[in-house]
Amino acid sequence: MKIHQLSLFVENKPGHLTRPMHLLADAGLDVRTISLADTEQFGILRLIVADWQRAKSLLTDAGYVVTDTVVLAVEVPDRPGGLVQVLDIIEKSATNIEYLYAFPWGRGDRAVIIFRFDDPDAALVVLEKAGIRVLESATLYATE
Repeated sequence: MKIHQLSLFVENKPGHLTRPMHLLADAGLDVRTISLADTEQFGILRLIVADWQRAKSLLTDAGYVVTDTVVLAVEVPDRPGGLVQVLDIIEKSATNIEYLYAFPWGRGDRAVIIFRFDDPDAALVVLEKAGIRVLESATLYATE
């Protein structure tokens, strides 16, 4: 139920996002979701790729500093207040959300949010006890 996310720093200059994306595309690696958070000089590019080990190796060999982080893909009700319902459950536990972003896929009345928790194992227990579905990587990668 844990998913590996790759993070790398890219300079905040024109064209610097294009190079790692070309490397992945040329290798036939499909990016399932992407997030870019910026500062004035650098951005943190976060990617979820089905073959994350190969993608990490490819990007590292190209000179990028790449970290592999565990995240959870959480289904939330796709309606006003759906995310709040999940956040309220997490808030009642001692688990901290470091960041989150939307996954561009859902099913029917369910959306998917990618969460980075300070303690993913504890978060997984909290979510499962509350009956909230955390997707397995195979489910996330098979959304075509």
